[in-house]
Amino acid sequence: MTSSFQASLLGLDEELGVGPLGAAVRRTQLGRGAWIDLLPGWLSGADTLFERLVDAVPWHAERRRMYDRVVDVPRLLKFYDEGEPLPDPVLDDCRRALNEHYERELGEPFRTAGLCFYRDGRDSVAWHGDTIGRGSTEDTMVAIVSVGSPRPLLLRPRGGGPSIRRDLGHGDLIVMGGSCQRTWEHAIPKTARSAGPRISIQFRPRDVR
Repeated sequence: MTSSFQASLLGLDEELGVGPLGAAVRRTQLGRGAWIDLLPGWLSGADTLFERLVDAVPWHAERRRMYDRVVDVPRLLKFYDEGEPLPDPVLDDCRRALNEHYERELGEPFRTAGLCFYRDGRDSVAWHGDTIGRGSTEDTMVAIVSVGSPRPLLLRPRGGGPSIRRDLGHGDLIVMGGSCQRTWEHAIPKTARSAGPRISIQFRPRDVR
């Protein structure tokens, strides 16, 4: 699979690996029991990982029913269930580091990994919360590592309200926690502007989708 990816000036030259978490993480309280943690550039050499994942992951397209018709899902997907080998050892390092930092607060480890490939500005995901499974009734966490070109992640209170924008790419980490999946929604909007490809790697606990 090919991609028209514009690497950052340093991203392909850096040694690939995860950085420290700890005090480097910045938490923002969103209200209604929801919060996000943000750490730009957590994964060094992220552009190298992007290129690896483009070729190594068995991406597939999906079609879903929307109202009275079946439509293409505007992104490519791959889900790795617990126990299934991840496509690159660096993703194991990411999950291990996230578990070391968050497992006490979360009360359980991150177990699964969902990957989304946004090929250009036409690919997107609509407003939603990860409420399939326990996320609909329980506080939980979803940790997202972004590689490739930055795209805006928007968050807004469920039911409407002003949105928050975070541009994510080149190894940035965002963790949505507390009641975020129930009381807030997030989206990657389409854009008519030139947008390079991005891969989102989402780590979740068991029975959260």
